[in-house]
Amino acid sequence: MQITLKRVPSIDAFRALTMLLMIFVNDFWSLSGIPYWLEHAKAEEDFLGFSDIIFPCFLFILGMAIPFAVQNRIAKGDTRWQIVRHIILRSVALIVMGIFTVNIPELNAQATGMRSEWFQILMVVGFFLIWNVYPKTDALQKYIFMGLQVAGVALLAYLALIFRGGEAEALTGMRPQWWGILGLIGWTYLTCALIYLFAYQNSTWLMLAGALFSLCTIAGHVGWPKAIWPSGPSDWILGNGAFHAFAMLGLLATLLMEWLYKKNKRTHVPSIFTSIGVSLVLIGLLLRNFFIISKIQATPTWVFLCSGIAFMLFAVIYFWVDLRGKAQWFTPIKAAGTATLTCYLIPYVYYSVANLLPFALPEVLKFGLIGLIKSLVYAFIVIGIATVLGRMNIKLKI
Repeated sequence: MQITLKRVPSIDAFRALTMLLMIFVNDFWSLSGIPYWLEHAKAEEDFLGFSDIIFPCFLFILGMAIPFAVQNRIAKGDTRWQIVRHIILRSVALIVMGIFTVNIPELNAQATGMRSEWFQILMVVGFFLIWNVYPKTDALQKYIFMGLQVAGVALLAYLALIFRGGEAEALTGMRPQWWGILGLIGWTYLTCALIYLFAYQNSTWLMLAGALFSLCTIAGHVGWPKAIWPSGPSDWILGNGAFHAFAMLGLLATLLMEWLYKKNKRTHVPSIFTSIGVSLVLIGLLLRNFFIISKIQATPTWVFLCSGIAFMLFAVIYFWVDLRGKAQWFTPIKAAGTATLTCYLIPYVYYSVANLLPFALPEVLKFGLIGLIKSLVYAFIVIGIATVLGRMNIKLKI
């Protein structure tokens, strides 16, 4: 299906809210004495923590944005292979960032010859040098910007070369491990964007792809892949298809919304999306008879419950933003929806600088309700920094 919608403000608002909450919950490591239901559940625990819902919502909104991004490039006259190249380059950028960030906790400062804090700061500097949105110009500045990008590549190459992780007796170089959040986003985007690009003229194929990934989450835990291919890889379809399922359901949500617009039924979006969300939650609860709810294990129960929540959350946001015209409610966090990657990477510098300073926050700001308020304020500060950087033309976009 070809998208004719130009922009849906609620998608940016949902992305902004999701990123705000992601920054918020990612700061919980610095707190103690907070309600357990706010945190991530343990791997073997049958529980859905508040933090376990955020990443699925981010992947859902990633999927919702794919049809707009691809169709905008088609409208600009890009050929299919030009778009494939763009998708691959974006994915590689995210995967590279993911590999760097996932290795940080393993860094051995003595063997690397650099403290983790400085490594992270230089890493983020390299990211910005390469993937900053530089102004388009034919003047001398164009070559300066190219020089900055080359410097960024050289910096990341140097960091990758000197990196040593693990204990002294078993040092390792930089390696993918589990790809990291950004890497998982990159692989998911690569798969789902390519599927959409080659199948957007046939909605049936897209629905089948969405159903396939959703069913893969069940098949993976039942053990069908191993039964069919005993010697096959233990990690198939980048896990069990869970991340792709979230993104494909988001992609299908956009197609459904487009269809409702064409039928002049945009006011039905909240009720239909809510109905779909409730249905997915009920399926998730039914699957709980067979699988626990676990984000770390990426169980089918987690996938269907979180997908349902994402549909219902978007329905609420769409009602207030697109139907009631309350987009201004999200103005304070607008940068989180338009400079999302910038917001995600700022904490790596923020925490590093904080650790290098000779003082720390008082313990009272790291406990209980006061600690939660501190983390929420911190999330707004990060978004504020991204806003200021954007005004200075410093903004990551891949």
